[in-house]
Amino acid sequence: MKWLDLVQVAGATLVAAVLLVVLYSLGVRLTAIAGDARQKSPAMVRSLAYACFAACGIAVLFGIYLIVPYFTKLL
Repeated sequence: MKWLDLVQVAGATLVAAVLLVVLYSLGVRLTAIAGDARQKSPAMVRSLAYACFAACGIAVLFGIYLIVPYFTKLL
């Protein structure tokens, strides 16, 4: 067994999981901040929150693309 490959896969999995959690939680936090009545520009903060959600969704779709063999055979 190639242990270095196993460590690389485990590291990539850990980084991807942390990235998804950070993007989603940042999006939730920015949505809550945009709903605050004292916020001066809620539209900008809300658009940043939606950008975080979009990046999270793109990362999930890319992971599905990598996992499902049918999609990689199309190209």
